[in-house]
Amino acid sequence: MEELLSRCPRWVLPGRGRPALCAVSGGLDSMCLLDLLDRWCRKRDGRVVAAHFNHRLRGAEADRDETFVRDWCAAHDIAFVSSSGDVRGLMEREGLSLEEAARKLRYDFLRQEAEKLGQHIKIYTAHHADDNAETILFNLIRGTGVAGLTGMAYQQNGICRPLLDVTREELAAYAAARHIPHVEDTTNADPGAAARNFLRLEVMPRLRQINPRAVEHINDAGRRLRVADQSLEEEAARRTAHVEVQEGRVTLSRQALAEATDAVRPRMLLRLFDLLGVGRRDITAAHLKAILHLTRDTLWGRESRVDLPQGVTARYCREWLILETRPQLLTEVQLLQECPVAWGDYRITLLDHREGEGLALRPWRQGERMGLTVGPAAPGDRLVLPETHGGGRSIKRLCMDRRISLPERDRLPAVYAGGCLAAVWRLGVDMAFAAPEGEPCRFIQITEAAKERDLI
Repeated sequence: MEELLSRCPRWVLPGRGRPALCAVSGGLDSMCLLDLLDRWCRKRDGRVVAAHFNHRLRGAEADRDETFVRDWCAAHDIAFVSSSGDVRGLMEREGLSLEEAARKLRYDFLRQEAEKLGQHIKIYTAHHADDNAETILFNLIRGTGVAGLTGMAYQQNGICRPLLDVTREELAAYAAARHIPHVEDTTNADPGAAARNFLRLEVMPRLRQINPRAVEHINDAGRRLRVADQSLEEEAARRTAHVEVQEGRVTLSRQALAEATDAVRPRMLLRLFDLLGVGRRDITAAHLKAILHLTRDTLWGRESRVDLPQGVTARYCREWLILETRPQLLTEVQLLQECPVAWGDYRITLLDHREGEGLALRPWRQGERMGLTVGPAAPGDRLVLPETHGGGRSIKRLCMDRRISLPERDRLPAVYAGGCLAAVWRLGVDMAFAAPEGEPCRFIQITEAAKERDLI
């Protein structure tokens, strides 16, 4: 017992006299961990509490697992707590995958039970070396940055994983030697039940054929990458230490970004979300790329802007990058391909194809290089439309003809190409910029906020 647990840092394990909460599914891994922690705690005047969450996804088999863990704990004088939840209901309400919904409910339950035991009580899970190697490979296949290739940590966000250096084979040997029973989740034996099952049952055995120490080597690579990842995070923290922070707004100079390496810049941006107080949730590599694109030299000196998750707007203006949650004025902003912009009562996206409602502009001609911006239309600007018979009419007059009030006119998105008015929503596209029906175009997709809410 001591040999298995001695492989993890001592600070991960429960201290003398401290209780520990162990997540127990009833499978081999978690039953071994429960036995190991029970023996560890008893020797140090502590106790372990077994926590089982019934996901209600496997019918009678799920109930069997709960009964098995409950009975084992009763026979070995181990405290037991359990709960269940509507995983499918949460999945549908919040648009999560089945695994994400199950994980959320399970960890919510574990944290609630840990709080009942007292402050700073650690939660223990039975993730082991094979799980860690599979996680690293799974992240690599799905697409990830350096952080995703570091694997699991011994301790993170109150979750402790003391078995990360212990293989599944070693746990099976421990269970056999200690006569520890377990139950099997029949879905774990089906490669088609989940992507991770396929990885564990089909891919990992083949990797071990190439090198029997594949799991060990994958985990070693993850540890080395973790050191590099921490170094990059520290560098990003140093370079953002003097960021200007106000309520609802953070400001970083373009120079500070320019002086950082390509590996550090995205991490600096992520720290801006932390400093803004909204965190990094839902911020993807595509969002970070769009923000960095803003900081390139913008044409005509106009402000560039992109809308981000959690109500955050990123603006680049006069050598400063600004992330804020404050309401935005209707200023002229640059449109970037497939980067939606919330502008007034509209959501505006530049696409390379027609989709939904919007304005279709012809592609650039040879030699043309003009960016597209959206902003309020100036009353003196003019549009040449088919109904004007070749002559232009002012925006003011066109709005009057269509009974569009002055307040409405000032909130209509107008699209400018190279500083020239190309189109105005609800009025049309200037004939000099119009794309014939059925031909390639640059499409300005426009969705009214009210309609967007109706679709949700």
